[in-house]
Amino acid sequence: MVKIIDYKQHENAAGKTFFSLILQGGISMVQSQETGMYYATTHNASVTSTFDEKTCQSLIGHEMPGKVVKVKCEPYEYALPTTGELVTLNSRWVYMPEEATEEQIVFEEKVERPLAF
Repeated sequence: MVKIIDYKQHENAAGKTFFSLILQGGISMVQSQETGMYYATTHNASVTSTFDEKTCQSLIGHEMPGKVVKVKCEPYEYALPTTGELVTLNSRWVYMPEEATEEQIVFEEKVERPLAF
C-alpha cells in the first residue's frame, strides 16, 4: 500500500497548471554505511494527475494498492537538501501499481516520456 501524503503544483510547456500527487511507500529498514546500524525509512514517488487543487487536498491520507520501487534511469544531478551538495544519481523512486511489474514501469518510463528532474 502507498499513501498520498502531499501534492505539488506544476506548469507545463504551454503554461497550463497541473498537479502531481506525492505518494509514500511502506516502511523499510536500511543499514547505515557509516555505523552499520539499521534505521527505518520510507521512499516517496510523484505521480501526475488530472485533479484540481481541491481534489488533491482531499486525497491526502488516502491509501491505495501498489508500492514505491527504485528503478534505474539516465544519470542526473541532484542537490542534497541539507547541504546543497550536487551528487549524480542513476536511479529514482517510482510508483508501481499492484498489477504492474517493475519491467513494465521501466519500459513505460522510457517510451512514454523523457525523464524530468
